[in-house]
Amino acid sequence: MMTDKDFRRLSDYINAEFGIKLPPSKKQLLVSRLAKRLRALNIGTYKEYCDYLFSNEGMEKEIVCMIDLVTTNKTDFFRENDHFDYLVNTALPELVRNDGAGVRKPLMAWSAGCSTGEEPYTLAMVLNEFALSYPGLGFDYTVLATDLSSRVVEAAAKGIYSSDRLSPVPDEFKRRYFLKSKDQAKGLVRVVPELRAHVKFRRLNFMERDFGFRECMDVIFCRNVFIYFDKQTQEKIIGRLLGHLRADSFLFIGHSETLHAGNYPLVRVAPSVYRKTA
Repeated sequence: MMTDKDFRRLSDYINAEFGIKLPPSKKQLLVSRLAKRLRALNIGTYKEYCDYLFSNEGMEKEIVCMIDLVTTNKTDFFRENDHFDYLVNTALPELVRNDGAGVRKPLMAWSAGCSTGEEPYTLAMVLNEFALSYPGLGFDYTVLATDLSSRVVEAAAKGIYSSDRLSPVPDEFKRRYFLKSKDQAKGLVRVVPELRAHVKFRRLNFMERDFGFRECMDVIFCRNVFIYFDKQTQEKIIGRLLGHLRADSFLFIGHSETLHAGNYPLVRVAPSVYRKTA
């Protein structure tokens, strides 16, 4: 069993280093997420695991494994689909018209908290369809996809999914953007290489002061991420995100999340959609 002391050691560290709040009610969740890891390491108690985790060797080798197990990775293709409708029908035409995004320079979109990749690949499909709809524009784009978990980032970069994950994807998009496995019994599909080439994956911890890139974004999707942080941490993260968002560009958050736009250079333009003011 995990003692309260062991839980506090782990939860305090996870909160300080990664910004994720684990109240006491999450203790059993943490136990279930880490139990298999203890068995793999042949460690008998959570105290021993904590001692190893915070040792020099553990800090070098185990921290990434631990946070991969702790983080929740729930996503779907075309999740909260009205956001993609707004992107295509309103945001993209305005960005092209006002700033030449995608025309004078590639449009930059960021899926912040990309999980297993369904969101950034959805963004890439939608952006590619926009390009096909306006062939004379020469519209080009890049999607940056980041997540705290190295495990899901590595999986997402491969672009391989079970075919039942594609149920929200329109049939035309399935034919255009996915390849079926030669072994039909496996029931797997893979994102076509032409689309994967537009999506760049990397691990990122929101608590880092320097995100490690200098590009400014035209669109940021950071949806269903803030619910894992306390208010103070949310404010820090939003400030850092906005530092990478161009003026007059768009921030999308989850429908279950709230953001007080008056605290930031933002104006609400649609449900859970904000535009950064000049």
